[in-house]
Amino acid sequence: MNDRTSSGRSASGPLRRLLSGRTRSLPSPSLPGTPLVEARGLCVRLGGRTVLDGVDLSVGAGEVVALVGPNGAGKSTLLAALAHDLPVEAGEVRVDGRPAADWSAGELALRRAVLPQSAQLSFPFAVEEVVRMGRAPWAGTAGEDEDEEAVREAMDLTEVAGFASRSFAALSGGERARVALARVLAQRTSLLLLDEPTAALDLRHQELVLRLCRERAAAGVAVVVVLHDLGLAGAYADRVAVLHGGRTAADGPPAEVFDPELLGRVYAHPVDVIEHPVSGDPLVTPVRERRGGREVREERDGQKEDQDPFMRRELERLERSDGHERLNDRVSRNFAP
Repeated sequence: MNDRTSSGRSASGPLRRLLSGRTRSLPSPSLPGTPLVEARGLCVRLGGRTVLDGVDLSVGAGEVVALVGPNGAGKSTLLAALAHDLPVEAGEVRVDGRPAADWSAGELALRRAVLPQSAQLSFPFAVEEVVRMGRAPWAGTAGEDEDEEAVREAMDLTEVAGFASRSFAALSGGERARVALARVLAQRTSLLLLDEPTAALDLRHQELVLRLCRERAAAGVAVVVVLHDLGLAGAYADRVAVLHGGRTAADGPPAEVFDPELLGRVYAHPVDVIEHPVSGDPLVTPVRERRGGREVREERDGQKEDQDPFMRRELERLERSDGHERLNDRVSRNFAP
């Protein structure tokens, strides 16, 4: 077994020595659909405020579930609770069929990998060394033999192999985010908990990350991902859980959950939901006032005052439908063969 990085440094040597003599329960493959993480009646209070209030969630092997909702809805708190990184006031979290509290820290790390919103390191580790940290839980187990392959594959998948020797501290925000994701992938767990993995990424790498989520799910992994981009959630998630005020407002396939009335209420802003003309995925767009909208409304208001009741109703109908017609025209032009 290789216990060193390409630079010759020991890869988590002290941790390997600490764990090598311990007996840990190793994970077994799960059948598709087997619940790998569950929240039952979850309640969490932070700073005297109830952040989660009776949340239920179950995610099975081979499934991608997106957590969406406005700021402060409880998405990151729920993810941290699922990871058993946050104490709960009431309810239960189960990981791989057992209460999360029943697993030791080492056993839990073999079953779930967590990507926080931001990754900060105090020492000048090289990129490859950061990715290799994901292999630490496997120290002293048969899985240790996969270290080199796992690190190399994770760096290739996230497109960070080209700067493997650079200092993590010298990277851009987007590059750091991809390195942090590579570390999580290198851990090779059956459950991925990802908190806003696309926040610092450009369009191409956002798509890359969500494709990786789908590929991991196809391999039997359960993926829970916090997203703000409803378009990504609609295109890649099997299910979407909409959080609002610490509770689950909806949970189901994107085509069912993305209802204009529901989303408008949750986000406190009106939205349009249309079907992508090629993929069929739901597209969510905020209702916006077009340029010059105020002047147009004032002109129409003036016209309505001068018209009889029938014409006034017709003008109001046209005003309501105008935005939808312009949206449909724009979609037709963009996706015309």
